[in-house]
Amino acid sequence: MRWPLAAALVAVALVAPALAQQQEPFEPDAYRTGKYRAPVPATLEGARVLTTAEAEAIWRAKNAAFIDVLPRPPKPKNLPAGTAWRDMPRKNIPGSIWLPDAGYGVLAPAMDDYLRRGLAQASHGNKAALLVIYCLADCWMSWNAAKRALADGYFNVAWYPEGTDGWERAKLATEEAQPEPRPEQ
Repeated sequence: MRWPLAAALVAVALVAPALAQQQEPFEPDAYRTGKYRAPVPATLEGARVLTTAEAEAIWRAKNAAFIDVLPRPPKPKNLPAGTAWRDMPRKNIPGSIWLPDAGYGVLAPAMDDYLRRGLAQASHGNKAALLVIYCLADCWMSWNAAKRALADGYFNVAWYPEGTDGWERAKLATEEAQPEPRPEQ
């Protein structure tokens, strides 16, 4: 009788750490300011969290603005003359507005203004407009940007945490995207 109990205790001791690592992180009170490619929480207070099927249904209904906040390195300003520069291509959800770098935890005033102007453009100035904010799976950039949209008074915010990774896994269409010009570009 003691062996099965001991075996069960050993199994629990081996499995418990793995289960603890698989738990989703808790929703923080503040913006995430580092390690942006990491597991994200399952919630964002004040926002609706979308599955890929829900995001697709909203996209097909054409009743929301989709906003991509995936970062993109800017072209270095001091490249020697004649140096070739190729931006990394980005395929996102068709019809999206791409606001690169708008999802960092700390935004310079110019970038904060850039995000606000992008949200106003996407929503046509309507704080009740449905905004679907995304990036990639396990990327805090979209969580931060959606939290900022809520803080800025938008109240119909949807966060799509699977982003283009989930969209492409579902074999949904993407299109090559160009970002909205960032400040000082």
